[in-house]
Amino acid sequence: MKKAFFRLLRVSMFVAMASIWLFSCKPKISDQDIEAKIQSNATLSHLAVSVKDGVVTLNGEAKDQADRMDCEAAAKSIAGVKQVINNTTIAPPPPPAPVVIAADDPLTKGIADALKDFPTVKATAADGIITVTGETTAANWKKIKMALDGLQPKKVDAAALKIK
Repeated sequence: MKKAFFRLLRVSMFVAMASIWLFSCKPKISDQDIEAKIQSNATLSHLAVSVKDGVVTLNGEAKDQADRMDCEAAAKSIAGVKQVINNTTIAPPPPPAPVVIAADDPLTKGIADALKDFPTVKATAADGIITVTGETTAANWKKIKMALDGLQPKKVDAAALKIK
């Protein structure tokens, strides 16, 4: 009985060792296979990728932080990848659109300054022509006209202005 027990123990130990050996030996995935899988992944297509001993190095620009993290996660999810070194940088935001100052902007600012003491008179600038509306006295009109002419517009149109 003792012999049978030891024989059974040896056989079961052999079977256990053989199964551990068989199931623990996974086929090694080559760096070229990993690189091929990375290149076929659309998430990583805009980056330069290198693989050495299962370690993936990502280089290039990501659109934003979320894109950077998605690229790293996509690389980690590929079978055979041991580690990911993420050297990507975040692309700078595009420059703001240039501010275009219309030719009437300086006139509009000058009009506001010229008419600040004359609340009953209003003026607008369009295509270099100042149009004056409202109501004023003849003495005040002379002052307003001099101030507006000093802005060097194409023309001062006072047809809608009432002079008392």
